[in-house]
Amino acid sequence: MQYRAFGNTGFEVSLLGMGCMRLPFLDEHDKFKGVDREKAYELIRYAVDNGINYFDTAYGYHGTDSEAVLGEALEENGRRQKVKIVTKQPFGVMTTQADIRRNLEHTLKKLRTDYVDVYLVHCIVEATWGDIQKREIFAEFEKFKSEGLIKHIGFSYHGLYPTFEDVVKRYPWEMCLIQQNLIDVDKIVTEKAIYLSHKHNLAIAIMEPLRGGGLCYAPKSVAELYDNFPIKRSPTEWAFRHLTDYPEIATMVSGMTTMEQLKENLAIFAQPDMKPNCLTPEEKSLIVSARKAYDAVISIPCTECGYCMPCPFNVNIPQAFALYNDGHRFGHFDQPRRSYMFVRRGKKGANLCTSCDVCVPKCPQEIDIPKELKVAHAALDGWDE
Repeated sequence: MQYRAFGNTGFEVSLLGMGCMRLPFLDEHDKFKGVDREKAYELIRYAVDNGINYFDTAYGYHGTDSEAVLGEALEENGRRQKVKIVTKQPFGVMTTQADIRRNLEHTLKKLRTDYVDVYLVHCIVEATWGDIQKREIFAEFEKFKSEGLIKHIGFSYHGLYPTFEDVVKRYPWEMCLIQQNLIDVDKIVTEKAIYLSHKHNLAIAIMEPLRGGGLCYAPKSVAELYDNFPIKRSPTEWAFRHLTDYPEIATMVSGMTTMEQLKENLAIFAQPDMKPNCLTPEEKSLIVSARKAYDAVISIPCTECGYCMPCPFNVNIPQAFALYNDGHRFGHFDQPRRSYMFVRRGKKGANLCTSCDVCVPKCPQEIDIPKELKVAHAALDGWDE
């Protein structure tokens, strides 16, 4: 396992971190039956015993059960002392200032620990950033730090770069968790977020390094590029190597559901050349070509320009199309459907479209948006947990 310094915190973390949002279920067809604890314990303990010391969870994962499962698994044989636990409190559950402390207390109890190594303000986006500042959430976290309940303060971010820049500069954060992977270099917060975070001495953790597992699959056009390259690597390894190449990144969080996935990833990260600047110019060129090939595999020709927005009925049109296209791009719909579940719960799903046609003349691609929203919803709907 390769290790890197975690910003200015004074500790090192495994380059491969384990995310606890995709733990195995008792019944894959009925997520409400909950986590398969025995399988989850086995995964977590095997990860620790084989060099992973960074574990990422959150207050709401697995119906608020993820933290408890992690705590139970780490309690055996003193594994808690061997790892760093990073967990998060979403702004949505901070109804009152008292709730913020109460939520942390519940988290510590579930994790069976006296402190959290890094505590994050979870899922900051443009729409919530103003309210987070007004509520002085950072000041609350500072109190927890002074009391020894948390060691370091950070945030996870799910929005666009301009607001991210303001978030980084607003407070003396110690780490950030951002989405990046080989096809998101110019999307969401973009590659610029990595460089800005490093400039501000933040420890950088990457979420979605495999785009929810999608990048483990290569459509024919991408597979041909990889197969024709002199060095043979799996799509998974190419995705991980793309991020490994950045010296600024401390760790990448991968949600591993099976022992097979865990062992495959451990083998990749055990290679001695999984280090900064590991890619040759030819390998970087291959990844650029793969990115273009992935982007070319779309079904609805939406460019996510946003001209169709806002929708009078609150439908997030670009996101619905992006998730639908991801299903086609990666050749499977599990992760897009899971993501769409949160869109639906946020009352922004394509099912709310009334075919009012307000968006149609605004679309530069001349997409029949109401018709395609029905197609997207039919393909994405149905995931629940």
